[in-house]
Amino acid sequence: MTKMVFKLGELFCGPGGIACGALNARSDDGNYSVSHAWANDYDFDTCQTYQNNICPDDPQSVLCCDVRHLDLHSLSEIDAFCYGFPCNSFSSVGEHKGFANEKFGQLYWHGIEVLKAFQPKWFVAENVSGIRSAGSGDFQTILHDMKSAGYRLTVNLYKAEEYGVPQTRHRVIIVGIREDIPVVFRVPSPKPYRHCDISAGTALSNIPLNAPNNEIRQLSRKVIKRLSIIQPGENIWQAEERLGSDFPPELKIHTKTKISQIYRKLCPEKPAYTVTAAGGGGTYMYHWKDRELTNRERARLQTFPDDYTFFGDYSSVRKQIGMAVPCRLAQVVISAILNCFAGIEYPFVKPNLE
Repeated sequence: MTKMVFKLGELFCGPGGIACGALNARSDDGNYSVSHAWANDYDFDTCQTYQNNICPDDPQSVLCCDVRHLDLHSLSEIDAFCYGFPCNSFSSVGEHKGFANEKFGQLYWHGIEVLKAFQPKWFVAENVSGIRSAGSGDFQTILHDMKSAGYRLTVNLYKAEEYGVPQTRHRVIIVGIREDIPVVFRVPSPKPYRHCDISAGTALSNIPLNAPNNEIRQLSRKVIKRLSIIQPGENIWQAEERLGSDFPPELKIHTKTKISQIYRKLCPEKPAYTVTAAGGGGTYMYHWKDRELTNRERARLQTFPDDYTFFGDYSSVRKQIGMAVPCRLAQVVISAILNCFAGIEYPFVKPNLE
């Protein structure tokens, strides 16, 4: 009976959302799995989180440095590679400049260098849905470079809420299989997950009292009063429209743009809206009980285990969680890859992107 453990390398590893999903992934026969080999990120707190949760017995395998200074020749051989290259240049809430933003937009190329240097059997690349329209043909350039490195690609826009994640999070995921390997990846069907309870109410229930990163931030009286007149599922603008002249003028927000997430409460009967990494006042995600979400609750929405401890101060942890790939989505995609290599059939759908 054939068994295979793919040694995984990562760039831009973040706090370990992909790795957590990958290490829990298995082929349906249990014979194909993934192990950690090495990872890289530039942020100290993020690397500490990854080390302590993913590879506590091998912390030196996490290289904390700017990827532009990473010596690929010093890294061990890998069979698999994952990278969620920085999305700053492609996000719809950012400037959407693509490669015009040289600082972030072209960092994807370091993943191409890994593909060329190590020729892993497969890879997974993840980015925001806005990558498809950023810049001028940037997305097609990325795909061309991945193909030129020797890979057949399957490109799909995944809606995390369709795969059992209690959050509306839409991300482009590219799966590449090395051209000389006669394995065809198929996008896993969301149908098996249709009966999952992905409501925010269920996702945020029964958090252990001793769960890490679960501190509740104190809000000002004004913010608490503002939240008290916003209904579950509403944002500040919808509440103002609903109340009309009855909306207290001192609680109004005066901004040029009306971002939908400003003071938006979760609805307990529906999936949460997208967990984000940063943002100023009013963007912290709010509970239907008139308070800000805790970082543990954000981690729940990203499907991290309750014992997954994040390191750093409150803002750092919030950023780490918001930038991560949901563990459950990573596990679904990578389990499908493992099934493909094991020759196991599973429900699949046609890719929705080319």
